[in-house]
Amino acid sequence: MESLATLFGSPARLKMLRLFVFNQSAALTSAEIAARTKLSKEVVRAELAELLAARFIRKRAARAPIRYQANPRFEHLGALEVFIRETTNVRPARIVSALRRSGALRLVVLSGFFTGVLEPQIDLLLVGDHLDERTLAHAVRSLEAEFGREIRYAAFPTADFRYRMGVYDRLLRDVLDYPHRLLIDKIGL
Repeated sequence: MESLATLFGSPARLKMLRLFVFNQSAALTSAEIAARTKLSKEVVRAELAELLAARFIRKRAARAPIRYQANPRFEHLGALEVFIRETTNVRPARIVSALRRSGALRLVVLSGFFTGVLEPQIDLLLVGDHLDERTLAHAVRSLEAEFGREIRYAAFPTADFRYRMGVYDRLLRDVLDYPHRLLIDKIGL
């Protein structure tokens, strides 16, 4: 990410570019942008001014709070989307270290956004023992800020996962039948 941050001016701008590229139809307030990127309001304000000047985003002032959205008429939007999607690298060690604090992980599977297939219902499947939902939600939010989009995830205790596998649960089939990537497999899939 460091080389891209240098290329685009700053890590903050890269986070905001990812947010708008991966959520083109969303119209967000500056407070929502700050929350989703985990940047300060001052930094968001400065970067919004730069992105507006480049005509990458547009203002939508139909309601009281001003909302910002990716400009569909931006001439390089398609190329930028392909570039950012291809260069948003998934570092398995980063993901595992962020999630490891939430409990004893037995299985971590990436699918959906992480594999380029947007069909599955979830992007991240976690199986573990003694999972702390709060810590897990916080870890996923930090990953969302880094990747610039919402990460759909499901977490199961090991016994529940084994039961669901035994009855051919549709959610699990949607993940495991499509392209996926195993980061941790202590269950033996």
